[in-house]
Amino acid sequence: MHEFPLTLHWEGSTAGEYPRDAVARTPGKQDIAVSAASSYGGDDSRWNPEDLFGASLGTCHMLTFLSLAKKVHLEVRGYEDHVTVTLDSVDKVSRITKVRLAPIIRVAPGTSPAKVREMFEKAHKYCFIGQSITSEVLMEPTIEEAG
Repeated sequence: MHEFPLTLHWEGSTAGEYPRDAVARTPGKQDIAVSAASSYGGDDSRWNPEDLFGASLGTCHMLTFLSLAKKVHLEVRGYEDHVTVTLDSVDKVSRITKVRLAPIIRVAPGTSPAKVREMFEKAHKYCFIGQSITSEVLMEPTIEEAG
């Protein structure tokens, strides 16, 4: 088992309008300025929970994919994911219903696109963040040969 503690620090007053800005921190790492999305009274220049959710899933999936690619000797040279998180109301409760992972995966010339796609899809099975959520995950990679 591994634990990953962090501190979330907020100050203000909920008497009247209150600030949504806070700071997430853990020893030895850069602080993350967080807030709510502007549609919830927050600051869009800071990371919000929806952003962090997408970054968490996208990062876990990428790292799992890269590990699998290395194991089967696929030479991946670049990976740029364009993640979209969909927040929706279901039974009058807001929840993240869908996350779209749409990376551009650059591979060595001659690499099998089918094998890259297979490992990309297999990564979801081994990504512990992906296995911890109930949201639909759409996987739409674009595979390109690197020059």
